[in-house]
Amino acid sequence: MEQLIKITTVPIQYELKINKARLEYQNSKAELEIRRNEGGLSIKSRPVRLNLDTFEARNSITPTTARSVKQSAEKGKTAAYNATAQFAQEGQLMLKTDIGEDAINQVIAQRTQLPTGDFQLGFIPTEPVEINYQPASLTINYQMDKLNFDLKVANGNFEFIPGNIELTITQQPDLLIEYIGGPIYVPPSADPNYEALDVRA
Repeated sequence: MEQLIKITTVPIQYELKINKARLEYQNSKAELEIRRNEGGLSIKSRPVRLNLDTFEARNSITPTTARSVKQSAEKGKTAAYNATAQFAQEGQLMLKTDIGEDAINQVIAQRTQLPTGDFQLGFIPTEPVEINYQPASLTINYQMDKLNFDLKVANGNFEFIPGNIELTITQQPDLLIEYIGGPIYVPPSADPNYEALDVRA
């Protein structure tokens, strides 16, 4: 009797990938940063300065209102003192007058006496002009350019990478059942190669 069924077993297939443990070192990177500070040249000059203060000189000729009031008050005060002294002198003269003397004419003669002495014209300043002198100056400031260096160096890093095993299944297990016989006819007499069995005994 011939075999009608073929059974095939497909085994599992896999791949193993083994990665060994390793120690990696990363080199350090150095960075250099340069900054420039620009210098410059600055020159400062100041010319000669002459300050003239003519306030007091002008007041000695044409005084201001405040100065004029002050001077008038001082003149009035001086005139009052002089008048008081003159009246006191004339009173003393009147008290010492003998009978027969003409004291009134003496008093009138003193009052009408012409003034003597030097007279000054008020057209020339009596106060000097204040003069302040500041000499010229020259200042030169020069500053060179500056370079700033900033060096940054990082330390190297060690990295440990552990080993591992990778399992990859490339083919799943399977069971193949294959029918290898000829066709089966129902009823069997439909088979063109059918041969009747002799059942006679």
